[in-house]
Amino acid sequence: MAAFLVIGLALCLMPTPSSASFVFVFGAETQKSAQPRRRAAANRPQKKAANRYANFSHTTHVTKQKLTCDSCHKVPTSNWKDVRKGDDAFADVVEFPEHSSCLSCHRQQFFARERPAPVICSNCHVAVTPRDTARWPFPSLGEPFFTTVRAQNFVLEFHVAFPHPKHTDIECGDCHATYQPQGKSDDEYVTKPPKTIGDAFWLKKGTFKTRPLTHATCFTCHNQESELAPLPKNCDGCHKPLPETRRPDFDQKLAETIGVNDWWSLTAWRNRISAGAFRHELHEGLEVKCTQCHQATIANLANAKLSVPVKSCGGAEGCHVTATADEGGALNYELEEKKKNPSFVCTKCHLQYGKEAVPANHVNALPKGK
Repeated sequence: MAAFLVIGLALCLMPTPSSASFVFVFGAETQKSAQPRRRAAANRPQKKAANRYANFSHTTHVTKQKLTCDSCHKVPTSNWKDVRKGDDAFADVVEFPEHSSCLSCHRQQFFARERPAPVICSNCHVAVTPRDTARWPFPSLGEPFFTTVRAQNFVLEFHVAFPHPKHTDIECGDCHATYQPQGKSDDEYVTKPPKTIGDAFWLKKGTFKTRPLTHATCFTCHNQESELAPLPKNCDGCHKPLPETRRPDFDQKLAETIGVNDWWSLTAWRNRISAGAFRHELHEGLEVKCTQCHQATIANLANAKLSVPVKSCGGAEGCHVTATADEGGALNYELEEKKKNPSFVCTKCHLQYGKEAVPANHVNALPKGK
């Protein structure tokens, strides 16, 4: 289960540029000619500082400033019956926080003399003009948000600490399904690759799994009537900050080259922080169970890691990690090539990561002495 919450606007006070005085040099400078230079010098750092407020960061508010979720969010928002209609409506957070949640800290940014509107407004508003007050769809709405241009570079700031072992009555297929499977088709790629594709990566069908993008399934049981914790108002009961060092194994230019424009594929790909090239459908055909790779245990939820352990890829028992390189292990082969040539790019599983130095956990996954 994954859900997305945005908790307000950025919280770093913008420094006030120091005032500049005129310097008069007889015969060389006048007040009129000095004024444009003064403005240019003063506005450059101010504009640079203001741009910080165009990119909201949960790290600033939650991790560093230690703000609670209800400092900004009201659960549910007052318009929850209007955003979803009829039987689809449920008490949910479906809107950005009100201005009052931000003004106590960001009054200076809200009333900055920036045109057509203060840059901080772009965190929530579409046109950022005084006359157009329309806001972007809130991320918790799922598809209505992820199909907008706003979501093109959206990367999750949270992971969801979902205790799979506590939900044993729910089948994996109830929440996760193979997206765009190839099935019996001969066409294995999402878009047609060039004839000279060779070993280069090209996105294949059945690479990603679907997952819930809204609170709908969760709030069926976790609601005020049932009082089953965590309740909707306890956002941090599920949403845990991701490490600041987290980097998805995603290449925007490659995605554009491939011509992927499907919102779900791009959303899943932008947030895959382990093996960007891993294809789920291929492994389903090998009857590999989810738990053989994903360690969904109650014990590790407090410090959950979204990446899959390297030893899940076979260990010394076969598959991609074998006792020796001669037995065909992909990891064995690529580590051998990396030793011979440090510029070698590992492409079996990774996209961006494959260009980097081999991490210790990959080396340790090989049988000792082999």
